[in-house]
Amino acid sequence: MKKAFKMTAGALALSLTFMGAGFTVADAKEKDKEILNVSHRGASGHAPEHTITSYKMGEQMHGDYIEVDLQMTKDGELIAMHDETLDRTTNGTGQVKDYTLEEIKQLDAGSWFNQKYPEKAKAEYEGLKVPTLQEVFQTFGKNANYYIETKSPEVYPGMEQKLADMVKEYDINKDTLLVQSFSADSLLKMNQIDPSMKLVQLMWYTSPAALTDAEVQVIKQYAIGVGPNSAMIDQEYVQKVVENGLEIHPYTVNDKDEMQKLIAWGVTGMFTNFPDLLHDVKKGK
Repeated sequence: MKKAFKMTAGALALSLTFMGAGFTVADAKEKDKEILNVSHRGASGHAPEHTITSYKMGEQMHGDYIEVDLQMTKDGELIAMHDETLDRTTNGTGQVKDYTLEEIKQLDAGSWFNQKYPEKAKAEYEGLKVPTLQEVFQTFGKNANYYIETKSPEVYPGMEQKLADMVKEYDINKDTLLVQSFSADSLLKMNQIDPSMKLVQLMWYTSPAALTDAEVQVIKQYAIGVGPNSAMIDQEYVQKVVENGLEIHPYTVNDKDEMQKLIAWGVTGMFTNFPDLLHDVKKGK
């Protein structure tokens, strides 16, 4: 998660068309619901990120949501991978968009984890494959909780339509499905394709976070919440978001004290590489 939130002129103009269209967002304070425990790239603190193994471990560790970052192959297949490039999490090199799915399926998406984290290394991580979104849906079923990000949508024209088509094909439960992006344009496309999709606007700040009233009102027209980088927000920011009826799911929180602080501030969920740790914090351990 690295791109700044920018409401482009086009996105702003498009979003204004939704104003007054009857969109409603429940007040997170009134709901008084459980803090969402989002397994960031699966239980990526314990296993190679964005692998079926990592996603399964996230479920076992009481994660509420499976987070899936999307990239798209040369032949138009949606795969689970954070980076636009293969280099960091596989033994391949170069841009995802320059390789077919068949080529990417030849790569090892697990051994890098053993090399980087020898204290957590497991033999079964060697040779793990990059999963497609289709395989994720087939593995976990239509009623699992998915938190899907359209990564670099400007690089992959048509990504939003492909995602919507796959959600429909696999009859994914849209009551719990969340789609997030740093790109307001991408989220607005999702909203046009399927207004019933629940969307979250990702935010990236390089200095203490602030949201203007105008920004809040625009975001509320198409999204149910925001996802800021946790290190840059304060209690005032959290309260402003929640008081405006939006969810707030900061990323990426891997420290117990930080988790406790954010919960005290009133966040409605958070992303973590260690869903087991957040589960313990929620239980008061």
